[in-house]
Amino acid sequence: DELVAVAKKADDAGFFYIAVCDHVAIPRPADERMGTVWYDTVATLGYLGAVTRDVRLLSHVFVAPYRHPLVTAKSFMTLDELTGGRVIFGVGTGHLESEFALLGVPFDQRGRMTDEVIDVVRAAFDDEYPDVDTERFRAHDAGMAPRPRQAQVPIWVGGSSRPALRRAAERGDGWLPQ
Repeated sequence: DELVAVAKKADDAGFFYIAVCDHVAIPRPADERMGTVWYDTVATLGYLGAVTRDVRLLSHVFVAPYRHPLVTAKSFMTLDELTGGRVIFGVGTGHLESEFALLGVPFDQRGRMTDEVIDVVRAAFDDEYPDVDTERFRAHDAGMAPRPRQAQVPIWVGGSSRPALRRAAERGDGWLPQ
């Protein structure tokens, strides 16, 4: 109820965006400072998109290395289509090393993985049949629809480290300082 009330108020007041964070599971002892209630990013943005009209829907930030980039692209393309073109894909590397370990994702490779995920997601946003090769991911001759409603889904890169700033400049349409 509180999420809906805040989202509707932000929409009515003309806010540019509302945002949802991304965590899958918080291992102990990080749960003591972070809690364990973290709503799924895409599901929550979809829910809030259904009760709002104009406010943009931002993932602040979606942890790129946690999921295959084609799954990520599919989720955000669907969200963009169903909400009339209101998605901003906010993406970052993540910070909680124990969550990476829990998910079996190498923490020390998260920067390179994020670069690759952005490249694959961008290719899928831009072309129904993305044609892209990275070190870890390949996409060829496979169509992805529904297409996003926006001509170009904005990609905003989160983080304040040197690599994050480079990533934002080279691959992003915007920057989310953290």
